[in-house]
Amino acid sequence: MTQSTQAISPLRQRMLDDMRMRKLSPKTQSDYIRAVRRFAEFLGRSPDTATDEDLRLYQLFLVNYGISAISLNATINGLKFFFDVTLHRPELMDKMQYVPVPHKLPVVLSCDEVARIIAATTSLKYRAALSLAYGAGLRISEVAALKISDIDSQRMVLRIEQGKGHKDRYALLSPLMLDSLRAWWKFARAQGKMPNGGWLFPGQNPINPLSTRQINRAFHAAAEAAHIDKRVSMHTLRHCFATHLLEQRTDVRLIQVLLGHKKLETTALYTHVATEILRKVISPLDALPPS
Repeated sequence: MTQSTQAISPLRQRMLDDMRMRKLSPKTQSDYIRAVRRFAEFLGRSPDTATDEDLRLYQLFLVNYGISAISLNATINGLKFFFDVTLHRPELMDKMQYVPVPHKLPVVLSCDEVARIIAATTSLKYRAALSLAYGAGLRISEVAALKISDIDSQRMVLRIEQGKGHKDRYALLSPLMLDSLRAWWKFARAQGKMPNGGWLFPGQNPINPLSTRQINRAFHAAAEAAHIDKRVSMHTLRHCFATHLLEQRTDVRLIQVLLGHKKLETTALYTHVATEILRKVISPLDALPPS
């Protein structure tokens, strides 16, 4: 038995077992454990001794601290699992309330800005990773989880295994994207960093994939080098993929399939940021007869 295993309390172990039984993703498990741990720190005692009033005061504390609506709701999700499933005491969550999340339009870069970011990357690995995120509309976790076997150059598609919502799908693989991946593969093979059948973007230890943190760090460094002054992240490239396709008059239902969205309403958000389409709309004022 390892030292880390010995340090896990029976209560935490039970919660971990409950989450594994329901096959929650590793990230969700980590988020839920973190939510309960921070509540216990606020409480100053074991979380299984909490009352509904303790939980109400904790939500008030988080709101006063300035936590975002998304983070607050995520915290409530973690605590709800703990009290509903692990402790079988759902009534304790009665005084914690989800809050509405403001719907903000995503930041979208121009094609020139995206090209500048990709060109500003410092290595073939990160250039290929960022090119994939934009060219196929992938989430950062999907980029990191790609294996060499996921590339189908005959059908020109990428196989995305167990994306968000535990769903498999196929993504777009363009000729330029394939050239970028082949250049990276040849370089990595020559350096002895690309085991057969392994990760497309191996980490420092090739047994593990490149972490999302490393990809994020490379993206922000490239954005800074490209003098992008907008508030952007790796997910911005996915927004740009959808928006630029829409501006090319690609059917929104096809974009929905490529992104792996469950609901069309989610994809339709990009109609609000497709400025090229807006520029082509003639205002009713301009259509009036001259006075």
